[in-house]
Amino acid sequence: MISHSQTNTIDFDAAKLQRLGFSGNRTQSLRPVSLAQLRQQLTQQLQTSLEADRILSLFFREVQRLVPLGALSYQLTASDLRLEMGVRASHSACYRLSHEGEYLGELTFRRSVRFSEEELGQLESLLASLLFPLRNALLYRNAMRSALRDPLTDTGNRLAMDQALQREVDMAERNQQPLSLLMLDLDHFKRINDSFGHSTGDEVLKALAATLKAQLRNIDMVFRFGGEEFLVVMSNTSSEAAAMVGERLRRAVMELQCLAQGRAIELSVSLGCATLLPGESIRSIMHRADSAMYAAKNDGRNRLVVAS
Repeated sequence: MISHSQTNTIDFDAAKLQRLGFSGNRTQSLRPVSLAQLRQQLTQQLQTSLEADRILSLFFREVQRLVPLGALSYQLTASDLRLEMGVRASHSACYRLSHEGEYLGELTFRRSVRFSEEELGQLESLLASLLFPLRNALLYRNAMRSALRDPLTDTGNRLAMDQALQREVDMAERNQQPLSLLMLDLDHFKRINDSFGHSTGDEVLKALAATLKAQLRNIDMVFRFGGEEFLVVMSNTSSEAAAMVGERLRRAVMELQCLAQGRAIELSVSLGCATLLPGESIRSIMHRADSAMYAAKNDGRNRLVVAS
């Protein structure tokens, strides 16, 4: 069976309202009473949350009262947001969502039976109830992400780190899975600032953060702990595996090529590794990782020490 896909751009403005079923002849074939009731209910329900996943989940569930669906998928790459609900099928109706030129992502409905023109009209009309709540949720998500990011390195900040550590420790204890931390410090960073200036130091920190993220899994988290200190949180990772990751990071930093005033800047990091012990507190594991890192610096820098 050949998959049928119809792609549309939905712009929520006055000129588009007629096409979405609010006026005009098209509504005559769309069971206007049922459609109007569902649209009114969606308008109320979707404004009860600022979480994009919850809004889309509610939308998916309620739309099926009028148009049977097998799956809904949503993607907004700029916000690193991707959601999949239901079971994928061969036929699809795809929509590029926008509001007054502001791109809101791609939404796809799927099912095993081809969509009729009437059903596509119903979906488009119901999408009008989604755009404002979704836009508000995306604005909220971006604001929260900005509040939890270090503006220089685009890693998590201290607030994000505190939240993530509590969540990861709780999850590790609940699932009886290992959790490991890597605390790392850029060696001789003060010398870089003194020799080349703070703007060069900032560029070095950004390059260091990008290198760390490039070497890690998607589920690993990087936080800027201090001026030139970073913390890597690795869920479901044993001490041995974390040490291997630490060595990979150490080598990657050594290979990082940075130039300033025509001169190469040699970079290295000292790392401390600690793995969560049964019943251990966040403060304790952080202290052990930090102590191991300072042991690495005292032993000559550019090395990794595993906490006992």
